[in-house]
Amino acid sequence: MGESMAPALLPGQLVVGVRARRIRPGDVVVVHHDGLDKIKRVKEVRTDQVFLTGDNSLHSTDSRDFGWLDIQSVIAKVAWPSAS
Repeated sequence: MGESMAPALLPGQLVVGVRARRIRPGDVVVVHHDGLDKIKRVKEVRTDQVFLTGDNSLHSTDSRDFGWLDIQSVIAKVAWPSAS
């Protein structure tokens, strides 16, 4: 993880993810996109899509660049540390 989620999550910081039954705006999630696992914050949720952003917009490549993602690309919700 780079600096895209600073200051909530810092580069090299260990996180624990859990399968989420429901994804909500504000959740921090692990998503698989372009062959990489990425950690981003959920900005918006549609029935089958999510719009994701990094907390540090100057250092984040996110849905503002690659658009909405299929909700199936969400691998886990970050449970620890709390990044809200």
